[in-house]
Amino acid sequence: MARTSTTPIYTPLDATFGAIVTGIDVTALDEQEFAALYDAWLEHALLIFPGQHLSRPAQVAFARRFGPIEQIGGSDIFALSNVTAKGELRGDDDMMKIIKGNMGWHADSTYMEVQAKGAVFSAETVPSADGQTGWADMRAAYDALDDATKAVVEGLSAHHSLHYSQSKVGHTHSDDSDYVGYGLQHEGVPLRPLVKVHPETGRRCLAVGRHAHAVPGMDPADSEQLLADLSEQACVAPRVYHHQWSPGDVVVWDNRCLMHRAMPWDFSEPRVMWHSRLQGDPATETAPLV
Repeated sequence: MARTSTTPIYTPLDATFGAIVTGIDVTALDEQEFAALYDAWLEHALLIFPGQHLSRPAQVAFARRFGPIEQIGGSDIFALSNVTAKGELRGDDDMMKIIKGNMGWHADSTYMEVQAKGAVFSAETVPSADGQTGWADMRAAYDALDDATKAVVEGLSAHHSLHYSQSKVGHTHSDDSDYVGYGLQHEGVPLRPLVKVHPETGRRCLAVGRHAHAVPGMDPADSEQLLADLSEQACVAPRVYHHQWSPGDVVVWDNRCLMHRAMPWDFSEPRVMWHSRLQGDPATETAPLV
């Protein structure tokens, strides 16, 4: 049987980052082809592959090519969905509170000791409208800061906590919940610098988002205002892109230099997305717990 063609066409997004990749079957890449794709991922930070329709094992296999997978609930892949395992629409349970919290800009696992490297994310069922996922380029956000602000943020850090960010949407995790509680069952709060140096590209990135709070040495109100201002200034055109999903779409993003968020939709319509989170390198993504 002839091998499936894997000649990629990269179409840059109308933003400072990202590309749509066509003419490719992500399950059929040889080592050389994947190495070229990985280099393109480092350059663009977000790659979108329309119409791949990956099975869950195929998604996991593709994700593993980027590195080890961060286990969530003991699994390499999990559903971010308003549909239960029984096929019923969720009420306002813990999973829905996580989904609503994720509508704020954030990077994954900054509240863990080791921040995630990235993620492979796919769409199985999408609503008739809305429900996009947005990303923001924190490399370009750092570059856009004036010199005085750069001098200030270079010397600052912030604590990161999922308890903190979820409290903003009124979420206190229940021990008898069917949500695995990932990030809510760990002790200690990482302290991360506001400026991150990407370990593979060397580019400086602004590291803020909804989990960040309590800058040491600052008045709490001033800290909250600074972090909110930095996020607001960062997440504007041309540094943002929101993807309107179609079933079968697959994306891979670099969590070390992008923030992301979910967008609202009519919760009476099902939305089923599959997430495989790439494990960060402990040598570069570890933050001290305090």
